[in-house]
Amino acid sequence: MSTQITETTATVVVESPTTSTVEIITAGPQGPTAPVGTLGEIPDVDTSGAVANSVLYYDAVSEMWRGDDINTIITITDGGGF
Repeated sequence: MSTQITETTATVVVESPTTSTVEIITAGPQGPTAPVGTLGEIPDVDTSGAVANSVLYYDAVSEMWRGDDINTIITITDGGGF
């Protein structure tokens, strides 16, 4: 039998004279939270022109990673210069 307890405290009462084993498992330390929530929040990424199936590419002139309607999965595979 397994019971998940989501509270910070719990009381275990054993009402039987038999031997019982109680195992308590807690989550270990967590790493730092991610610095951003979405790809577009990264300073050198521009997703303002992104459409469905956009492919992220590096634009050396603007020194930015871009996702737009020019480079998509379809344009790359259907005659694109990939």
